[in-house]
Amino acid sequence: MKKNQLSILIGGEAGQGLVTIGQCLAKALVRAGYHIVVRQDYMSRVRGGYNTFAIRASVKKITAPARNIDLLVALNQQAVDDHQNELNPKALVVADQGLTCGTTGCFNVPFKELAEKRYLNTLALGVAASLLGLKKELVLDALLQLLGKKSRDIMEKNRQAMDNAYGFTEEATNGFEQLAEPLTGPERLMLNGNEALGLGALAGGIKFLSFYPMTPSTSIALTVIKHADKMKVAYEQAEDEIAAINMAVGASYAGAPTLVTTSGGGFALMVEGLSLAGMAEVPVVIAIAQRPGPATGLPTRTEQADLEFALHAGHGEFPRAILAPGSVKECFDLARSAVKLAEDTQGPVIILTDQYLADSLRAVEPFDLAGFTPLVTGKNQTGFGSDYQRYVITQDGLSPRAIPGLGQWLVVTDSDEHTPDGHITEDLSVRIEINDKRLRKHALLLEKVVPPKFEGDTGPEILLVSWGSSKGICQEAVQELKQRGQRAQACHFSQVWPLDQRHFLDAFKKAGQVVFVEGNATGQFAKLVRRETGFEAHRLVLRYDGLPFDAEYILDSLGKGE
Repeated sequence: MKKNQLSILIGGEAGQGLVTIGQCLAKALVRAGYHIVVRQDYMSRVRGGYNTFAIRASVKKITAPARNIDLLVALNQQAVDDHQNELNPKALVVADQGLTCGTTGCFNVPFKELAEKRYLNTLALGVAASLLGLKKELVLDALLQLLGKKSRDIMEKNRQAMDNAYGFTEEATNGFEQLAEPLTGPERLMLNGNEALGLGALAGGIKFLSFYPMTPSTSIALTVIKHADKMKVAYEQAEDEIAAINMAVGASYAGAPTLVTTSGGGFALMVEGLSLAGMAEVPVVIAIAQRPGPATGLPTRTEQADLEFALHAGHGEFPRAILAPGSVKECFDLARSAVKLAEDTQGPVIILTDQYLADSLRAVEPFDLAGFTPLVTGKNQTGFGSDYQRYVITQDGLSPRAIPGLGQWLVVTDSDEHTPDGHITEDLSVRIEINDKRLRKHALLLEKVVPPKFEGDTGPEILLVSWGSSKGICQEAVQELKQRGQRAQACHFSQVWPLDQRHFLDAFKKAGQVVFVEGNATGQFAKLVRRETGFEAHRLVLRYDGLPFDAEYILDSLGKGE
């Protein structure tokens, strides 16, 4: 009997090629028509350390990782030992003949007899793929594409290792239940959150990228750089985060829609530059891939603890928007719209993601690009009078924005408080007028808020509230609650600031029990909602051990009354 979904975990030492195995296996599953959710856990070490690559594969759409394991590919003894308690009753452990599998079903493979040491990860990939029922040609194509241009000898030895893996597995008796045939559907792409975010920013029309590498945000920048020449985007790896944000402010002043990528520690260095963007009223998009702090914390793990930091960062008061995508598709869509939102409101827009979503590969239907054009395509440099003032007082807070060098108008800006024409002032009455003008842009941000999305039963007994990457996990938890006979609903916020209580407060008041699910220790979003609306969460489900939620974690917490 074949199964509709399986959970696979590859565990081993860094350097054993487990990411190669995982990426090729995930890509082959997507190309075969399956849905996937990938979770990667890796230690913060330059060399060595125990890492895992987990794939949940299904014939139907899935939105969350799995806790338990059906197929464990153990590249060392630690992989066997560490995951014994996570194995399902009929799980199978793939291991070298020299490893001990314990009491669980073990599929010992003579790796050293079947291929040279250099190709053992290809062997492991072939064995796992054969057990799942994937066609060898599909898996081999994914591998060779990943390897790129190698010598003919290397390519041939990888082919031979794959042949040996399939041959051995098909002849051996293992009793493992393969994946059922996938449902027919559209062709899908395999993307993670960082890749989608970078592509979304390009689709939005960015023309400048500045960054300093910092886990787990770096691959956003690398995605943009990969397509920079084709999309005519200038980019710079700065000497530090202070330089990165100030480069972005300067590029934006010069008319280029900008993106800056970082994580919490890097954003801490950008705070003064953020305030400069607020004072100068220049648009800039900042993508923050969250990880556990304080300080260096757990640099390769996940958390949602930078919301309050992003909300209050910067000295003084100035408007901002904070977006928090909950899926790979939302990473693309919200990054694209963030570029326009920043331009439309002449100020900073922050995107909060995290390590789990950043590194989580998903099967995504190709984006519909029919009639697709960047949301930001340049500036209209006509209609400014001879008495042009960059910061002229307006009812909505937006002043006409000319770009220096693209017309006859003098565009003066300053980091000090300034007059409507941009020159420094210490006239305190002017200070009040200009500051009030800036703050009026908050009303514009409110008009453009992305409403939270409700899914499930109306009038629920239990309402799970999420933001950011826990979206799909809460959706699956709600489905399980409904199967248990409870009226349940999920509410997900893809924008966490500003908040418009008209979109959610009545629904919260009508729900039996409102539970906020957050990847931090203090319930930061629940506190924000209470501050803005007076509504207090009935319960909190929190996680801050560096690992992402799964549906079972939420359900277990609810059952324990935590």
